[in-house]
Amino acid sequence: MRSLAAYLFVLLLAFPAFAVEPDEILEDPVLEARARDLSKQLRCVVCQNQDIDSSNAGVARDLRILVRERLVAGDTDEQVLDFVVARYGDYVLFRPPWKPTTYALWIAPFLVLAIGATAAGAVLLRARSKSGPFGLSVQEEAEFADLKKHLEQER
Repeated sequence: MRSLAAYLFVLLLAFPAFAVEPDEILEDPVLEARARDLSKQLRCVVCQNQDIDSSNAGVARDLRILVRERLVAGDTDEQVLDFVVARYGDYVLFRPPWKPTTYALWIAPFLVLAIGATAAGAVLLRARSKSGPFGLSVQEEAEFADLKKHLEQER
């Protein structure tokens, strides 16, 4: 029982801690909630697959502070996101908009999946056409038939 408690404690310590530092937190809980929501939509330009809310990078801290400053100044969520995108580009968004410059981001995963499925299908068809019903090549099938005839003649 003690080892289970120790295991759960270690597991609890393994959960990622948010990188937002106490000096960044706004006193207004509504603005802070908006800042947290916006921070989860923005990608850290250094960490790439981590939102700025949980990144420890210096750039992420600067972006968190920037988001909070814009909210305190009275910007809407869309204005804050537009401001950050104007500085860093659409790459900073976890969900980039659908427009000509981001078509590749949206289409590439489906294209790679289609190419992979086509390649896998071609390999399976080629393997099936080279082998008989038991997965043997034509030569192996002929050898098997000869062996079968030889065994039947010995009976």
